[in-house]
Amino acid sequence: MAKAAKTAIKKGEVVESKNYSKVIRAVKTKSGNYSFKANMVLKDKVKDFLKK
Repeated sequence: MAKAAKTAIKKGEVVESKNYSKVIRAVKTKSGNYSFKANMVLKDKVKDFLKK
């Protein structure tokens, strides 16, 4: 039997997990190598997150 996805509560609002996207960003370190940072961001805010 499959389980239903749980909803996340954020700032007093009920936000469904379907509204999130996983964003992976390359970050250059002091030594010149690249590392990757992964964050969960609302789909509406992905472009704003990547502009930072």
